[in-house]
Amino acid sequence: MFYIISIKKSPTKANFATYTRHSEVKIAIIDSMTLKELQHSKIYGADNGGTPLIVLHGLFGMADNWGSFGRSFGEKRQVHLLDLRNHGRSFHSEDMSVEVMVEDLLAYITSIGAEKVLLLGHSLGGKVAMQFAIDHPGKIEKLIIADIAPKAYPPHHEDIFDALSAVDITTLENRKDVQVKIEHYLSDPGVIQFLLKNVYIREDRKLDWRFNLDVLKNKYTEFITVGVKSGVFNGPTLFLPGEKSRYILPEDKIKIREQFPNAVFKTIPNAGHWVQAENPQAFDAFVAEFLDQ
Repeated sequence: MFYIISIKKSPTKANFATYTRHSEVKIAIIDSMTLKELQHSKIYGADNGGTPLIVLHGLFGMADNWGSFGRSFGEKRQVHLLDLRNHGRSFHSEDMSVEVMVEDLLAYITSIGAEKVLLLGHSLGGKVAMQFAIDHPGKIEKLIIADIAPKAYPPHHEDIFDALSAVDITTLENRKDVQVKIEHYLSDPGVIQFLLKNVYIREDRKLDWRFNLDVLKNKYTEFITVGVKSGVFNGPTLFLPGEKSRYILPEDKIKIREQFPNAVFKTIPNAGHWVQAENPQAFDAFVAEFLDQ
């Protein structure tokens, strides 16, 4: 069972959250005197105590990609699967940077009343998680980073953006039609199926993408080709590189340990960049071991 979180205005200065069973989250949080949109989330194990575990997905991803993980870990702890802004069912915005996503996360943590959280981020979500840990170290009990380093990466999603831009999704009839069109531009079945999970039917019955394609494409350099800003997080940190991935290279560990001096590394065998999907047994085992220590 999972719960969606709904935020209501408090009659006092403090924010408060109520767990409800809505099928969708209604986004609103009073943060000081400002009305701020709140990220969509799926919450597993809402009745469990202890420090909540928050999970941040990567570029083009969404909370739904982590459903199996949430169900498993939600058996003994509270797990919050978040949609980053301009992804999944979260709000769309012209602002798209690591900094504003860190602010989104802080607002969410404030809304659920958590003093500290366990934070797990993959790829883009990992970059946001690292920056959050450096900016707000007192909010993090433990940090888990899946297959991403704090360095700046060169552009490497051009083929996906070109393919998505070439497909006029609103004119197509169903997901199969979208797949056929994308296959003209992309050849990796895994990538294609990953993208197709974002296809949905709008209220006007036309197909569309869950993610905000235009903003992700136009603001790409503001959140992908930038590194984590200088600073240090001294808390317990687990890095999970994929054995077949090139996102974390051996030489990157020097820089990682400069900013995360208590980092440990556990390589996910037989996995590329999508470590949690390509070897979920090893991924879950490493995460569980780290959290239980």
